[in-house]
Amino acid sequence: MYRHLFSLPGTRAFTAGNLIARLPAGMFSVSAVVMIAGSRGSYALAGAVTATGLAATALAGPWLARLTDRHGQSRTAVPATAIAVLGSVALLLCVRYGAPDWTLFAAYAATATTPNTGGMSRARWAHLLAGDTEALHTANSFEQAADELCFMLGPALAAFLCGTFFPEAGTLTGAALLLTGILIFTAQRSTEPPPSPTPRGGPPLRVPGIPPLLAGFVATGGVFGSMEVATLAYANATGHRAVGGAVLALQAAGSCAAGLLYGRLKPTGTPELRLRWCLLAMTALMTLPLLAASTLGSLLALAVALLVAGMATAPTMVTAMTLVQHRTPEGRLNEGMSLAVTGLLMGIACGSAAGGWTADHTSPTAGFAVPVVAAATALLTAVPSRSASRIRGRPRRPL
Repeated sequence: MYRHLFSLPGTRAFTAGNLIARLPAGMFSVSAVVMIAGSRGSYALAGAVTATGLAATALAGPWLARLTDRHGQSRTAVPATAIAVLGSVALLLCVRYGAPDWTLFAAYAATATTPNTGGMSRARWAHLLAGDTEALHTANSFEQAADELCFMLGPALAAFLCGTFFPEAGTLTGAALLLTGILIFTAQRSTEPPPSPTPRGGPPLRVPGIPPLLAGFVATGGVFGSMEVATLAYANATGHRAVGGAVLALQAAGSCAAGLLYGRLKPTGTPELRLRWCLLAMTALMTLPLLAASTLGSLLALAVALLVAGMATAPTMVTAMTLVQHRTPEGRLNEGMSLAVTGLLMGIACGSAAGGWTADHTSPTAGFAVPVVAAATALLTAVPSRSASRIRGRPRRPL
């Protein structure tokens, strides 16, 4: 099935560029923390700077995606990437030469113009595979597996570069990869969705069925953010701080494998029903890390639990993204995908805060209860009722 996807002209080239450009998404925050904390001696400052960049990305992402829908990916992604790369270089220089702290916030905020490469790639697949439900399902599964792979390898690569060479190596490499990947990606004009200067329908937020999905993305982001903090806190509490990142990577590995397998399965039932079952499975499997930490007290048992629990996240994300593609009005697909990513980012930030607070004020083990609550919240909010799920007019494309 995957071989069929990449037999289409231009798909291999834009996928290669997309993967190169997507890898830095997992590198920039780790590189910034290492660089700033090493120079200024303050993890609080480093965390505040990266949090500011996350907030700026949440604000700028939908606006940039709207421009992409109206003017095309090539015309917007390249200048937006140039601004983001300049922001990364400015941050590096400010840290290197001891500029005031406020300049770090300003420089890192400029990186918010980094294009949502995953969303743009999904938009290309939706354009190329319009009407082919099974092929689009497979393409979305591949994209989700690619997300997991990049976010698994990115932090490790950043830590290696910063630790082996010099503190700024991760930021420099990430900026170079981002610019190179975007140039390769946007050069593939034949697969690019046509721009829509006057898109049909209103903004995605006003479309029935989209707001509940976005609420589900926020809750799902809460699963990711809280699980990351809880795992690192638990590893530190058990005296295995050095392997916390490797243990956490098993969740992404499980999700990546499940995503590829899910893409080979023929989708059955309505998308809403599939999403409901995926969210139910995610809620159930997120109890495994909590049980492993509270009853077995073993980091090895936790690692196995994370690997299994991670297998529920990719199918959930694939199905939810497919619903976003289906419900977003014609000519606003990049905006719809960007809103989904913004919801995830908001959820990750909230989940990290909630997981950290729980781990600090109760116990590291109790921190694993937060992902369970977040997954249950996603189950209750993401799937709209039948009356709310009906879209006014005809759907954007058959599913």
